Amino acid sequence: MNNKKYSYIISALCMLLLTSGCAMKSESEAPEAQPSETNQDNTTKVEDALADSGNEILIVIDQTPKPIEGNSFDFVVKQVPEGFALAEIQWISKDNLIVNSVQDAIEHGANGEDGFYISGDGQFSGFIYPDTMKGEEGQVVFLFKDSEGNELTWKKKLTLSPSANSQEGGEE
Repeated sequence: MNNKKYSYIISALCMLLLTSGCAMKSESEAPEAQPSETNQDNTTKVEDALADSGNEILIVIDQTPKPIEGNSFDFVVKQVPEGFALAEIQWISKDNLIVNSVQDAIEHGANGEDGFYISGDGQFSGFIYPDTMKGEEGQVVFLFKDSEGNELTWKKKLTLSPSANSQEGGEE
């Protein structure tokens, strides 16, 4: 009975994500977005302006230490060009390639598995990684698609931080 309940919730969330991102068709393929700003306090705020197409992507990545076990960073997709919806999230480094669809992220939000996650109500989202990935340098990539199959990507280079509960040192 519990599995049915989760299936209905996940299905409803997927439909909500799809319908909210597909309200308007894109007139042309948009160029790839590039991040523009990084703060010193491990909180990355990135605002991308796609001036030629009038599209804008705003994603906030927060790597501040949290009082939880494990290693993670949070992200919030604040703004997406009309007609586009999040389709896939990737972590790419020399040692790891992790690719999660939105459906995978929703499942990880329900079961707590490593990788990208989106909570059941969509309020929380992030990336959980094992101790072996601490300090790893790589790139997080967000892929957005519209109903016509056009794609937008947003990329940000970052270094994975250990959690606040790490025994390997403290805050600097």
